[in-house]
Amino acid sequence: MLLQPGTTCWKCEKASRAALLIDMEAYFDAAMEAMGRAKHSVHLLNWAFEPQTFFHPGPNCTGKESDRIGNFLIALSRKPNLDVRVLCWKSAMPVAATQHFFPLMDRRVFAGTNVKFVLDGKLPAGACHHQKMIVIDDALAFCGGGDIGPDRWDTPEHLDDNPRREKTRRDNKDFDSRHEVMGLVEGAAASALGELFRSRWLRATGESLNACPPVRRPRWPGKIAPAFADIDAGVSRTGAAWRDYPQVRENEDLHIAAIRAAKACIYMENQYFTSPLIAAELANRLRERGGPEVILISTEHSPSYFDQLTMDRTRLTFLQTLTTADKHGRLRAYSPVTTLGRTIIVHAKLTIVDDTLLRIGSANINNRSLGFDTECDLSLEAAGLSGSANRAEIIRLRNKLLAHWLGCPAPSMEEAIRGAGTVGAALEILREGGYCRLRPLTPKPLGPLAAFIAAYHLGDPVGPEDAWRPWKRRKAAAADTRTSRKAIAAVAA
Repeated sequence: MLLQPGTTCWKCEKASRAALLIDMEAYFDAAMEAMGRAKHSVHLLNWAFEPQTFFHPGPNCTGKESDRIGNFLIALSRKPNLDVRVLCWKSAMPVAATQHFFPLMDRRVFAGTNVKFVLDGKLPAGACHHQKMIVIDDALAFCGGGDIGPDRWDTPEHLDDNPRREKTRRDNKDFDSRHEVMGLVEGAAASALGELFRSRWLRATGESLNACPPVRRPRWPGKIAPAFADIDAGVSRTGAAWRDYPQVRENEDLHIAAIRAAKACIYMENQYFTSPLIAAELANRLRERGGPEVILISTEHSPSYFDQLTMDRTRLTFLQTLTTADKHGRLRAYSPVTTLGRTIIVHAKLTIVDDTLLRIGSANINNRSLGFDTECDLSLEAAGLSGSANRAEIIRLRNKLLAHWLGCPAPSMEEAIRGAGTVGAALEILREGGYCRLRPLTPKPLGPLAAFIAAYHLGDPVGPEDAWRPWKRRKAAAADTRTSRKAIAAVAA
């Protein structure tokens, strides 16, 4: 078992049913339906939360006012005995400005209503609360990388000219295509996420909340087919040491354990690939003669100038480390584009290892997500002989995601893998056959400024000790490497 409470996860519980939601149209639709059926509580945890967001945007982001999530939650909160709470990061103003100053807007929208809204700033200076989840009655829960905002909405087709995504940005330009994934779990796994919400609420407000009364069988969203049954679900966290709160690095430890355990294929979608620790672990596997394939999907370039200057530069070093180690030709790194060649923003944080582990969450593959910010990942592990149906479903979902990137039918992806024998070879065969929406990501030479940024991971602290002292970052990263490897070695023993 990769999911080991106390090291690679906080809790491991059974999910009686579970599913993966690909892109935000499915998430918004399912979340609205599930929240509308709540009996006791609706609890939302977000990095950013814009109450003006439509669940179902029309052309040019039109729609009914009741379809805006802020209005929907206010109406929901009027139901007798229904507790509705929103806990959101108390962001710095430069960050809030990129999301329509959501902290100020949220306060105004929810003032004087039954919705209990709180901004959470209880964390080290420079860190952020980055967890994203919705928990309903402690019985059904969504967890992943998707925030609540109008720029998040898209479909798996990632159409170039989707009128439901047009001219809705604050500068009167169209939103870019965007890829997100969310997990949906039922049962004890959802209860664990509810407990995590309550612990965050207590930390932010000092108020202790009670768990919900048991709900025997919550109503599953009608349009979502349950993909998994009775599967192990782990909740892994990141949290920096702060006051009386200890450091938590479960997300990092799970990545290391999963990479080391991989036999055939490591598939990762992520907004950022900059962590030197993860690069070193992947490089070690690529050097092995019989090691696994490594397939990476990320955005060609970040949407913000700051991230282009910092994260994109450092990703080149990450890719160079892997390319140098790839002695046996098992590395593939791509950036996706639309049919017309426009950038698709990959905001998902997803990892699939072999037919064993499906991981969805908020943590990026960078220093701050693995040790500084507050993160939560949800992992589904198909273990033991009884997990054959769940293992087959993990592979099916991986192939579905790959087909969605290429723009080809899922059966074509599966047939290509069977014929080629490896995922990477199959991708190249389909790309050469005309499915060319995945473009290779390759390392490029770094200029002096970019090399300096990459060497000191500017904008990407390891923890509180180096957050405002980048000259200490190399030493902090080295210490992190020793600590994480020692923890994983203890699990392996």
